Amino acid sequence: MNNLHVKTGDTVILLTGKYEDKFDSKGDRKTGKVVEVSPKENKVIVEGINMITKHVKPTRMGEKGGIIKTEAPVYACKVQLVCPKCGKPTRVGHVEEDGKKLRVCKKCGKSFE
Repeated sequence: MNNLHVKTGDTVILLTGKYEDKFDSKGDRKTGKVVEVSPKENKVIVEGINMITKHVKPTRMGEKGGIIKTEAPVYACKVQLVCPKCGKPTRVGHVEEDGKKLRVCKKCGKSFE
């Protein structure tokens, strides 16, 4: 099982692909929260990024079919964590304090936990 540099709930940006050049209204790169992490496949699902369209057939239980937009997984190496303290995309460092391994921002040195 692989350990990933992102966890569920982290804010990330996409480094490559069709969303790398997308900007929000402030002019910053588009960010999204990590909804799901799959370490076995080395993939993450990011809220609002990599949207796909699925055509779903109706089931017997009365559910309606139709066209559904949902997020598709992206490889974890294609996303970079955004530090909540300094607001910059950064790499993750690890520091051990009181016997616990903490994730820290490589740019400002603040802890993510």
